[in-house]
Formats: sequence, C-alpha cells, structure tokens
Amino acid sequence: MAGRTVKIRHDDQTRSKIQAAQIINRLHACVMGEIALDASQVSAAKILLGKALPDLASVQHSGQDGDAIKHEFKWID
Repeated sequence: MAGRTVKIRHDDQTRSKIQAAQIINRLHACVMGEIALDASQVSAAKILLGKALPDLASVQHSGQDGDAIKHEFKWID
C-alpha cells in the first residue's frame, strides 16, 4: 500500500482530545476487568485527565443579599 502523499497534521487541541480519549479507554478497560492498573497508574491517569478535561463545578446564582432571583415574564403582542 502506498504511503500518504498529504500528511495529516492535527492541531494541539485535537491532539489533546485524542490523548484524553486514550486515557479514558484505558481506565474503562480497567473497570471492565480487561486490564489491571495499579493505584499509581490510576492516579496518574486522573491527574492527566484533570489537565485535559475541565472539571465540572456546581454554580449557584443568587440575587441581592443571597435571596432567590425573581423572574418576571412579559408577553409581547
């Protein structure tokens, strides 16, 4: 088979997504019992994923003085 004449060049964001997917696949294989990972490998994978994927954090919106925000809806005719 002939080699590619045009090389595919991924940008940094695409490379980061591919690497994160590989880490996720490896952790999934460990959970499913297909491979064995020790604690340091799981810890390293968690650290690397923390750098590649944003952490989800809860956000709470509040009005003045910590009260609930009141919404008023007005119909436009």
